[in-house]
Amino acid sequence: MNATLSHLSVLLAEAIDALAVRAGGVYVDCTFGRGGHSRAVLARLGEGRLIAFDRDPEAIAAGGVIDDPRFELIHAPFSELGVMLDRLGIAGVDGVLLDLGVSSPQLDDAARGMSFRFDAPLDMRMDTSRGQTVAQWLAEAPAAQITEVLSKYGQERFAHAVATAIATARTGGAIATTGQLAALVEKAVRTREPGQHPATRSFQALRIFINQETEELSRVLPVAVDRLRQGGRLVVISFHSLEDRIVKRFMRNESRPPQLPARLPLRAADLPSPRLTLVGRARRPSQGEIAANPRARSAVLRVAERVGVAA
Repeated sequence: MNATLSHLSVLLAEAIDALAVRAGGVYVDCTFGRGGHSRAVLARLGEGRLIAFDRDPEAIAAGGVIDDPRFELIHAPFSELGVMLDRLGIAGVDGVLLDLGVSSPQLDDAARGMSFRFDAPLDMRMDTSRGQTVAQWLAEAPAAQITEVLSKYGQERFAHAVATAIATARTGGAIATTGQLAALVEKAVRTREPGQHPATRSFQALRIFINQETEELSRVLPVAVDRLRQGGRLVVISFHSLEDRIVKRFMRNESRPPQLPARLPLRAADLPSPRLTLVGRARRPSQGEIAANPRARSAVLRVAERVGVAA
């Protein structure tokens, strides 16, 4: 692990305030990263407990420096939240935090293969201990599937052209590096967006797909709400419109009574109560934070609180 790589936690103060940390509470940081949010939670805990997750082995190694009996770091995707809490004997928690997307150390470490700024092995896995690399997937995936991935996860207008270029190029040998892929995409994308490299959308799409990021998010949200005690907070920071749409719709749906057929003979009082209530509006970083950390510019923070019967 490159110790020089660091990560600035986005919306740090806002997220911790939104969690409304109770001194004796139990909290979950689903995306430990380099521990910025976890350390801030620990600073407010009394005799409480903090469970953190990360699927990146380098993040797990970085977390080894936190020597605190209230803290436990688990190497697992956050979709395993329920299973892992069961193993720890934890039925309910007082807050769940998710800081989604890719971390600065992952982007800035050339060996991870997540950025076209470096010519490096085309990997992109968040968990480098398991699963296919992007290079391995591109070597086998049908052009139609590559097109679908680039369109769905990257909103790439030239998805078909990029997929065709990849399928043609791999007949002459594997597309093994970020440099090779970026060059292929650059030729296939006919028009550039101002200030954006032609490969930006394709790299983003492949990373989201290979790590199943949106699927992981869709799986963890209902589990997080199931585990929240009454008054517990769900706090989510997203950096991509696909992620934020999932979070926004989930929180909205969980904060409303279920939608039933209009003619069903039920009174409003007979309907199940919503499980969440929305807390404030979506928040974005200040101009000062964006100036200090340009990667914060797309961040959106949403908060909801568990209501009704305690988990």
